[in-house]
Amino acid sequence: MGPGALGPDPLPDSFILQPPVFYPVIPYVTTIFGGLHAGKMVMIQGVVPPDAQRFQIDFQCGCSLQPRPDIAIHFNPRFYTNKPHVICNTLHWGRWQREVRWPHLALGKGDSFLILFLFGNEDVKVSVNGHHFLHYPYRLPLSRVDTVGVFGHIFVKAVGFLNSNPFLLKNSRLAVPCIWPLPRGLWPEQVIVVRGLVCPNPQQFTLSLQDDSTQPPMKFEVCFRNRTLAWISSWGRKKPISAPFIFHPGCFFEVLLLCKGNGLKLALNGNAVGAASLGQRALESLRELRISGSVELYCVQC
Repeated sequence: MGPGALGPDPLPDSFILQPPVFYPVIPYVTTIFGGLHAGKMVMIQGVVPPDAQRFQIDFQCGCSLQPRPDIAIHFNPRFYTNKPHVICNTLHWGRWQREVRWPHLALGKGDSFLILFLFGNEDVKVSVNGHHFLHYPYRLPLSRVDTVGVFGHIFVKAVGFLNSNPFLLKNSRLAVPCIWPLPRGLWPEQVIVVRGLVCPNPQQFTLSLQDDSTQPPMKFEVCFRNRTLAWISSWGRKKPISAPFIFHPGCFFEVLLLCKGNGLKLALNGNAVGAASLGQRALESLRELRISGSVELYCVQC
């Protein structure tokens, strides 16, 4: 068992996520692959500098400088008053519409934050550090939005793009360690998806596929101390996976395993990074997925 090239076979389109961006230089503007649609989510994680006055996150209809593109959703936290607040608005044909003000922003200068934008059919819902903060009805069609821009006094650690909101797939977090049954084993084209957040000060994280033997035929291991990834075989042989390390404390992750041929293909946050060969009989004999380690688990799909 060992890592190898994924070959020409693509992962299913419905599971491909736009690669996350880490520590972008501000101002930062990027295209949203496939645009926005209901159910899609954008995550911004970072820190408000101690001397911050304001920053803004704009969901734009294009990225031109002249003429200025329409801005469907303008999210603008302001910190220059005693009571931090957020202004939302829409820019259409170069003119701002009526702004909407949300007070009581539970975020101040020097604070870390995780802001989630969940796009629904009629409005966008925004949560700050895990708590719902506002919803803003669309004034321009969501289908026109294809760009996100981040500007102002803000330090961004990560920008993530998801095809669905993992936090809404279950009403509560799943217990860790978690054992997920595979009553029919694995078959061609089956996909396993595991989504969650890395805990502060993480120690270890593993995904094991188990058959009737005492040792798992395959284990995916994350080593936080060395910031490395590896496959581990049933006889204990470790094969490193050459891929960017995405499992940072407090960051969202998605692990995707796609059963293809006689093995499994691995994708992390939408990026295909390696494969493990098991053999068809071994795949069919698997009976459960075991997840353990320093993570908050929100979704398992098999």
